[in-house]
Amino acid sequence: MRIIRYAVGGVSHYGELVSGDRRIARCEGDPFNGLSPTGHFDEMADVVVLAPLERPRVFGFAYNYAAHVDESDRAVPDVPVCFMKPSTAVIGPNEAIVYPADGELVHFEGELVVVIGKEARHVKPSQAHEYILGYTCGNDVSDRVVQRRESAFGTLLIGKGQDTFAPLGPVIETGLDPSSLTLTTRVNGTVMQSASTADLLLTVPDLIGYLSRHLTLLPGDAIMTGTPAGVGPIRPGDEVEVEIEGIGVLRNPVVAEVR
Repeated sequence: MRIIRYAVGGVSHYGELVSGDRRIARCEGDPFNGLSPTGHFDEMADVVVLAPLERPRVFGFAYNYAAHVDESDRAVPDVPVCFMKPSTAVIGPNEAIVYPADGELVHFEGELVVVIGKEARHVKPSQAHEYILGYTCGNDVSDRVVQRRESAFGTLLIGKGQDTFAPLGPVIETGLDPSSLTLTTRVNGTVMQSASTADLLLTVPDLIGYLSRHLTLLPGDAIMTGTPAGVGPIRPGDEVEVEIEGIGVLRNPVVAEVR
């Protein structure tokens, strides 16, 4: 099932993509408490596609691909390196990533994102699939200069969590096996990242097991699983695309902040 969140006339709905992704079967309810078809169909050309989750908690994992660890000139961490992005960082497909007025070096990071479907605590990795609603594409936009300054003192918030720094979308795909998906990131049409989720150091079940051991995961939480090698800078005027096999393409322009 390809779950999409969208707006018609300023009113948001959930629905299911049908007819070769050209139409949406509108639903009542939400993916976490149940979706019921209304019998009404919307044409994709007539809607605004929104972020698939409305202001979710966003968890991120750093250094979860060996090749990215190498390009970052770091050792593989002894423990999972976690951080959070504020819900206000989330934007949807075609929304603009805002390049900060005082930004010096802002990077894209294409990632597979896990969407939690029900409350989870002390989940064994072997049972993690029971708590997953589905998967979407994500871009862990990062201000490297701020990030490095924060990291030197053991924090990581502003460099990762500024408004618009967590694009998600375009859909939540519920029927995927996340163990070996092709991930491609393009900037202005040029491929910058090309990898497989088979290269994740900690798999999706591992990540859910680790997080749920220490805190309660909630329906609608988003987990960014880490980025492969090939991260690089973006500037105003660029367009970034994150494409994941079986999900689709998350596309966002980059614009300069206006104060």
